[in-house]
Amino acid sequence: MAVTLTDAAARHVTRYIAKRGKGIGIRLGVKTTGCSGLAYKLEYADEAAPEDVLFEDNGVTVLVDPKSMAYIDGTELDFVREGLNEGFKFSNPNERDRCGCGESFRV
Repeated sequence: MAVTLTDAAARHVTRYIAKRGKGIGIRLGVKTTGCSGLAYKLEYADEAAPEDVLFEDNGVTVLVDPKSMAYIDGTELDFVREGLNEGFKFSNPNERDRCGCGESFRV
């Protein structure tokens, strides 16, 4: 079981936490939504919940709730810039399909 970050993602998260002035890492999970059923949920975490699964990669702590773990185990989080757009990109080996708009996925 693991969730990893690329160097670019780790640099972005580290810079943003420093800019915020607080935080222990990022919280990654899934929520039910969209036409394919699931969507990624990503937020900065200020504290860990007792049930969280914690991963450390490239100096960043990733917190995952146990329910989401089955859907995102093995996911690599990247931070990409494409033209004027930038954002996180998820490489999830559990994804079987993604909706046309890119908002949701199915496992």
